[in-house]
Amino acid sequence: FTHWLATDLAKKHNGTIRVNAISPGFFIGEQNRRLLLNEDGTPTPRGELVLKGTPMNRFGQPEELIGTLIWLCSDASKFVTGTVTQVDGGFSAYSGV
Repeated sequence: FTHWLATDLAKKHNGTIRVNAISPGFFIGEQNRRLLLNEDGTPTPRGELVLKGTPMNRFGQPEELIGTLIWLCSDASKFVTGTVTQVDGGFSAYSGV
């Protein structure tokens, strides 16, 4: 959808509207805290599996999304449209090698 919308809006609005997305990896929030962390803060078996598949071997911190957001909203990315930028500690790039 990001690709289609970016193409459609760029053509209709002479390149003045850009469409991009941020794809966050595993960040601890209230909706997934119990799934990924035990009450003592150690990873659950599911959390261990996630960390094993994340080359940076940790969960993301919410403030780590800010740089990507600022870049996408700034003129530094004014020729960027139709992208999905992963902020996931390498999770999406890792194949277990």
